[in-house]
Amino acid sequence: MRWSRAFLPTLRDTPKEAEAVSHQLMLRAGLIRQLGSGAYSYLPLGLRVLSRVIAIIREEMNRTGAQECLLPAIHPLELWRSTGRDAVMREVLFHITDRQGRELVLGPTHEEVITDLVKGLLVSYKQLPVILYQIQTKFRDEPRPRSGVLRTKEFLMKDAYSFHRSTEDLARTYEQMRQAYVAIFDRCGLSTLQCEADPGAMGGSGSMEFLAPAVCGEDVALTCACGDAASGGAATSAPTCPRCRTPLTSHPAIEVGHIFQLGAKYSEALSACFQDERGTSTPLVMGCYGIGVNRILATAIEQHHDEHGIIWPPALSPWDVLVAVLEMSDAASREQGDRLYDRLTSQGMSVLYDDRELGAGPKFYDADLLGIPLRVIVGKRNAHAGQVELNLRNTKQPEVLQEADLAQQLQKFLDKTPTMR
Repeated sequence: MRWSRAFLPTLRDTPKEAEAVSHQLMLRAGLIRQLGSGAYSYLPLGLRVLSRVIAIIREEMNRTGAQECLLPAIHPLELWRSTGRDAVMREVLFHITDRQGRELVLGPTHEEVITDLVKGLLVSYKQLPVILYQIQTKFRDEPRPRSGVLRTKEFLMKDAYSFHRSTEDLARTYEQMRQAYVAIFDRCGLSTLQCEADPGAMGGSGSMEFLAPAVCGEDVALTCACGDAASGGAATSAPTCPRCRTPLTSHPAIEVGHIFQLGAKYSEALSACFQDERGTSTPLVMGCYGIGVNRILATAIEQHHDEHGIIWPPALSPWDVLVAVLEMSDAASREQGDRLYDRLTSQGMSVLYDDRELGAGPKFYDADLLGIPLRVIVGKRNAHAGQVELNLRNTKQPEVLQEADLAQQLQKFLDKTPTMR
């Protein structure tokens, strides 16, 4: 993508309404713009990063054997009444009425819908286990949307649901999903804590939160030197570690994922049963597994930035490489920039080519703000010598290379990056 043709509206000043660092930088770097309270538009830059997150999630979900589906966002209210969650979640439910007068809600989550779907389809123990997932927009009438995309009324969630014949079988999938979540957050460059948590309105026998330490976090993670961790809700009555009895340390954190062992709560309420080996009708045993997709973007920025802008983990970067020509008026520089852009693109790298008719200062400013980890700087003196400058966003230590050696050096960096698979 040539920067001169790209829709990348960056801001020099920090918007007054933005308090969280991630909110400030997502606005300044041109990832998002606010439409209304709790609702954001994703600009092309933001969507590129979001797409990379989604690709990582899909790869790891598919690796577990989960199958992707897509469920309706509009739910009959009576479905929620059947489980009692119309009352439990009444404060966040968006209610609508269709022209026939039927009461509907916009889906904040999909346990009822997925259970209703498989009822009558999963009828034998021979069909189990089954894992279904989707990546879809959810709606919750948050009383105080804040911190940019960290708490909104409309957001993307990856929600998966597993169906089993026994709690033992559920426990195996629960552990498989825990490992998949570790892989997802690792590939996205996030530092997370795995914390035993209260299932809350979801119900079930137990759950685990994945909390990412961050200054703006609304959750609290409690940790101990022995390695134990818990969320504040699950550990408010235990100021010391239950394992080693030493005081716990609290950290503000962002919840990026949550997994639950639901048991038969929803299948019993909705009569979703299967026949076991003896021909006995038995409620399906369920698990569910959620990831806040938008939150991964914001959390990555919270954990990876400096005073100049974003420092993207390589797997989330909107482009693999930034090529910046400092003097477009110089023929040798311009020709080298064009040549590098064509060559790197033809070799499968995604490249943002800064070919704007601007001085070096604004180009470096925007490069820092956008945070692409690999930068190739085309300067007049190096261009005339057949050389280029390579530096990393997180170190800014330049290395001068022969132009012919650049592609190989870039590929080496991309190949050895743990988050690039």
